[in-house]
Parts: sequence; structure tokens; C-alpha cells
Amino acid sequence: MELIKLDLSNKNEVKDFFREVFTKDPWNDDWSDEEQLDNYIVDLMGNHNSLTLAYFDDDKLAALAMGHIKHWYSATEYYIDELCVKTELQGQGIGGNFVNAVEEYLLKQGIKAIFLLTDKDVPAYDFYKKHGFEEHENNVAFVKWLS
Repeated sequence: MELIKLDLSNKNEVKDFFREVFTKDPWNDDWSDEEQLDNYIVDLMGNHNSLTLAYFDDDKLAALAMGHIKHWYSATEYYIDELCVKTELQGQGIGGNFVNAVEEYLLKQGIKAIFLLTDKDVPAYDFYKKHGFEEHENNVAFVKWLS
């Protein structure tokens, strides 16, 4: 496996991979709106502080982390918006190896923390706990839907 930093020139490959993973169980997201998906991927990959890292196995995308770098007073952090492993490769240790490779890459860049959000009722929750992520008890996610 090889960790590679991606940019917008990889947008179509990322879109295909993202759609392939997140339209299946347990997510079942509806990414049929091509323009909406395109905009979302550009949002994640197209900013000056964006960081997209991918794990490749023989030129085939196996895992993906998409997020951004944030310079906070205590340290520089990587905020992961999306992290996924190809569905048929899940449960084989690739996700854990990918997270380890991402951590090594980030440390070399001087990044001291990874921050992410996930739901408690999805398999990703247990995956993150297993790989050393801790719940930040003092934080709460808020949303306000505008009508």
C-alpha cells in the first residue's frame, strides 16, 4: 500500500470512489445528484488548506481521508471531514494501516492532532475508538436547519 496526497486533478476518481462507498450500507447516502457531489468534493479538495490523502493498492484506490488543516493556538490540526475504505476491503486491517500511515504523514508535516466527527450508531464509531481516538466530552455538535 502507498499513501499519496491527492489534489483536484484527482477529482473524478475521488468522486467515483466516494459514491461507491457511501451509497452502500451502512450509509446509504443518495449521491445521485452529480452537481451536488461535484460541489461537495470541490469543497473538500479545493481550498488552500485542504488535505486529501489516499491509500493505493497497485494503482487502485483503497482508502481515502479528506479534510483540512487548521492552525489552532495549541497546535496545527487535521480536521477529517470524510474517511472511508473501499467496502469490499473493510475488516481486513486496511483501515487501521491507513490511519497509521496518515498519522505518520501528519507528524512529518508538524501536525499534532486529528479531529473528526462521527455518529455513535455506525461502525465507524467503534473503528475510531479501536484506533485510539477519544471522545471529546466537552464538545457538542449543533445544527440548525433553516426553513
